[in-house]
Amino acid sequence: MALMDFIKKQFIDVIEWTEPGDGILAWRYPMAGNEIQYGGSLTVRESQMAVFVNEGKVADVFGPGRYTLNTNTLPILTYLQNWDKLFQSPFKSDVYFFSTRQQVDQRWGTTQPVSIRDKDFGAVRLRAFGNYSYRIADPKLFHTQISGTRDVYTVSELDGQLRALMLQHISDAVASSGLAFLDLAANQVEFANQLRLATAPDFELLGLKLEVVTLQNISLPEELQKILDQKIGMGMVGGDMGKFMQYQTAQSIPKFAEGAGGAGGGGVVGDAMGLGAGVALGQVMANQLSQGLQGGQAQAAAAAAAAGVKPDEVMATIEKLADLKAKGILTQDEFDSKKAELLKKLV
Repeated sequence: MALMDFIKKQFIDVIEWTEPGDGILAWRYPMAGNEIQYGGSLTVRESQMAVFVNEGKVADVFGPGRYTLNTNTLPILTYLQNWDKLFQSPFKSDVYFFSTRQQVDQRWGTTQPVSIRDKDFGAVRLRAFGNYSYRIADPKLFHTQISGTRDVYTVSELDGQLRALMLQHISDAVASSGLAFLDLAANQVEFANQLRLATAPDFELLGLKLEVVTLQNISLPEELQKILDQKIGMGMVGGDMGKFMQYQTAQSIPKFAEGAGGAGGGGVVGDAMGLGAGVALGQVMANQLSQGLQGGQAQAAAAAAAAGVKPDEVMATIEKLADLKAKGILTQDEFDSKKAELLKKLV
């Protein structure tokens, strides 16, 4: 009886694989010196493929289904084994199973800033990260290029190589997208799609298909982030430069007015001085994008007139407005109009 049990162990009748969990790409069926029974069965489940390797060469590839192992289902292996005369005997062959389902939530990201060319700024450095998913599309190629004769080959073992492939194509993706650097953050879907298209051919060389790429974040250099924030502010006012600068000046008026009053500037003149400083600083922060700060200045001048100021305060305010006109911040018409309003207060 013991002899019969020993003999039975030498012949494998059923070959199948149930994945024990996530993370396995390739698994070698444990032959342990045994032979496959001619006429035995091979079960390949959905999201799997099986590869028969004979004498170190890939003989047959099986997709999902249940197969009876004979000369009909193993034509290539039959040829290699010279089974043209229906030789029915156990045979020895290595069988590898491959998981073809998507390996999702794989992470990619820049460990160091990546330098790219940009049509607006010449060269910039960015950080970016996101997710991607892939699957085995060509198990024969994957076997010969990656997994080989390993008993088990896992997702984690391939992770570093695939992440490197993603990162080396970031510059290509930016160029292919046709997007200016400041527009990348607002067009993440397009950027991710271009990154997928640029990287997919390298995945195919490994027998893989890159299914999805997502971009979760692009980190801009601080100085360019400020410019992007200002472009967003312009979008909020419909691209009207005058309205945008009025909005920006209005945001800075309370702080500058408070600072001027606390410094002993006093009253309307102190407010006007603080406002003038705020406008000048606003110009620097906006990188001289606008000549439209007149709205904020006009509001300050009007406030001074409405308060019933003294003659010396009115004159000081007019002188300040004249300085702003000389700098090109106020137009001649705007200066004349506000000057007339202030002079009426002297009557």
